Amino acid sequence: MPLAMVFLAVLPVLALLGRLEWVAVWLYLALSLLCFALYWRDKRAAQRGGPRTPEARLLWLGALCGWPGGLIARRLFRHKTVKQPFRLLFWCGTAANLALLGGWLYLRAV
Repeated sequence: MPLAMVFLAVLPVLALLGRLEWVAVWLYLALSLLCFALYWRDKRAAQRGGPRTPEARLLWLGALCGWPGGLIARRLFRHKTVKQPFRLLFWCGTAANLALLGGWLYLRAV
């Protein structure tokens, strides 16, 4: 969870320094909030026996900039933290997202 909090705190700093567009900051915040809400809803559905959110939807949303919210929700709600295939795919999506962001920041610096 500290990783996600630090990441979300650094984004506005990068935007203020002109290294990142504000639209990217808002995209990460919006998708993180959506991802957090979907994890919460899925955890609630799991406890009550309701319709679940497909894992693929959670993973794709995480890979598309929502991983900070997903990471916070996973820790806070203790949801999707044990199932190994999901954990591996979550971190692969997160790594891919960070690699793309890092590449974008690098290309803007040169």
